[in-house]
Amino acid sequence: MKGLGRLIGRRLLCKRLEPWRKPLMPRRLIFSSFTTTSYLENPTSSSRFTSIKSSSLPKWSHFGGQRRTMFIQTQSTPNPASLMFYPGKPVMEVGSADFPNSRSAMSSPLAKSLYGIDGITRVFFGSDFITVTKSDDASWEFIKPEIFAAIMDFYSSGKPLFLDSNTAAAMDTAIHEDDSETVAMIKELLETRIRPAVQDDGGDIEYRGFDLETGIVKLKMQGACSGCPSSSVTLKSGIENMLMHYVPEVKGVEQELDAEDEDVALSGQMD
Repeated sequence: MKGLGRLIGRRLLCKRLEPWRKPLMPRRLIFSSFTTTSYLENPTSSSRFTSIKSSSLPKWSHFGGQRRTMFIQTQSTPNPASLMFYPGKPVMEVGSADFPNSRSAMSSPLAKSLYGIDGITRVFFGSDFITVTKSDDASWEFIKPEIFAAIMDFYSSGKPLFLDSNTAAAMDTAIHEDDSETVAMIKELLETRIRPAVQDDGGDIEYRGFDLETGIVKLKMQGACSGCPSSSVTLKSGIENMLMHYVPEVKGVEQELDAEDEDVALSGQMD
């Protein structure tokens, strides 16, 4: 009788739990156009890990099917308007690519897709990360899911990172035969010491030239470092001090702005 009582008890328990079990069942029968996203917070870090699960098959069965999972980690930068997204896959094989406006993003399906999200003002590709910069009135809470979806869709599509196969990666620090010893040392320091540190903050630097008469090195800040409130401190206290320490010919470092960057700087001063 005790055994019968346990059996009846289990049946009653299952019936009471049934309303909670039913909503979970459709998760196993999923169509290819459906995507579920879950956020896993890491209490010991400011980073956020996101697990995106999607189906590559027309439908799921209870006994078969495949699931493709992509983990995207985000990391904050010194620029509060920029976030780094790590797709867990290589982004740029060599160098980096900066897209300061939607017109420059036309050559990259991924950059173009990201610019299709309202509030995105800049996109930057690093070796294993993507830095996205938003406008002041945009909220990460609302645009993050769209960014996650755009990155996942790109990697699942199999499209090339650049439509033009001849698009060259940034080779500004490549040492040429006609470079002087001073220029070669500057490029080597930028590539081996300075660039890795800047990329850790979601940005990059581009070497624009060295004036032998004035001793000024001209650089362009990219990604999260472009427009960052602390970029001038990074340029002077970090980059300038290191170059002047190792290369006596260097007397200073100046940032060179493109037309788009000058417009952003002027609008920021007006605000």
